[in-house]
Amino acid sequence: MAQYYKDRFEAFRQITFKLSTLLEVNEILETIREEEKRYITSAKEVCVLLLDPEAHKYTKPLQCALYDRPLNCLLCKRNRAAVQKALRRRKASVISRNEPITRHDGTKVSTGPEAAIPVFVEDEIVAVINVVALPGVRFTKKEFLLMKDISELTGVNILRGRRQWESAQDKVRISSMLSRLSPFVPKSVREIVENNPDLFNEDKAEKEVSVLFLDLEGYTRLFKNHSELEVNRFIEDFFSNLIDPIHRSGGDINETAGDGLMIIFQDEDARKSAMNAVQTAFDIQKKCEEFKSELKGDFHPLSVNIGIDSGRVLLGMSRFKGSFETRMTYTATGSVTNKAARLADEAEGGDILIGESTKELVEGLWPIFDRGRVSLKNMDGPIPVYSMKPKGHVFEVERA
Repeated sequence: MAQYYKDRFEAFRQITFKLSTLLEVNEILETIREEEKRYITSAKEVCVLLLDPEAHKYTKPLQCALYDRPLNCLLCKRNRAAVQKALRRRKASVISRNEPITRHDGTKVSTGPEAAIPVFVEDEIVAVINVVALPGVRFTKKEFLLMKDISELTGVNILRGRRQWESAQDKVRISSMLSRLSPFVPKSVREIVENNPDLFNEDKAEKEVSVLFLDLEGYTRLFKNHSELEVNRFIEDFFSNLIDPIHRSGGDINETAGDGLMIIFQDEDARKSAMNAVQTAFDIQKKCEEFKSELKGDFHPLSVNIGIDSGRVLLGMSRFKGSFETRMTYTATGSVTNKAARLADEAEGGDILIGESTKELVEGLWPIFDRGRVSLKNMDGPIPVYSMKPKGHVFEVERA
């Protein structure tokens, strides 16, 4: 008797080990079949009949030894007496006498007893293991108990394989969705969706960043001589010229608002974030000059005014909950963002204004010009303001 249980335990251990490394459902089903046929010597064929109506999406037909051509092993034995009895009674069943299997060419294949063992996940039957014996033999007690042992393993492994398939499908759907939405979704949000969707549920966190606001001076004048469609096409062409320099310096276009952009620069090194923001400002100005030189017709030349500030912000998802839906956006909030926006409002004629914190981070890399203390809208008292361009002077700037 001790050897009897030892043999069962060893077979169970070997099958468990082989299944533990498999993730794909078809590999799991094929391994169960082969291992059962190896340990149950009286078996002519073993099938795992999945009851999931979606099974055809994540499995392929398996070759059945009882037929002369490949059949879908998930479907072909559903109506067999042993299977129906096991489903009805919700427990293992054996039919001692069976009708022969009729093949497509009319020939018949004799079989012996047939066993069917339900596979449970929690209290739901998700599959049935069907074992057809050789003619003239009977299942031993050890073989029957081993069938029940394997059925307990099968449910867990099928469920794991299906979840792996579902996860892969989710990634395909997300990838497809992002490929269509990427022009409209900030890079930070795309990375969250691709790498760590759970971050959507986390609160904002403090982080050191540099924020750049860009504003088109003269935007409203365009509507005096052009239709909304013409202005919209012009603005799209103009902003399209800015995408490459922004992304090249690691900027994340966070918000757009008609004639303006908000761009976030976040690096582990705060100094590098500020450097990237200022370099992007110069690159944008250069692109603007190139774009204006190509303008035709009576489009009034525009100036790009820029404001930059650096420091700690609350970075993450903002949620606006209404009665019917919740809108979410990934952004940086705090005084740094407000100051950068006000500096862009204050700038004129294509100026690049920066706050004191940004000035301290990039000092020595470019000439910086003191604009004195300036009162900005909705900010307490005058604050130090600096420019990256001398008044009344247009100049080329090399990358730092």
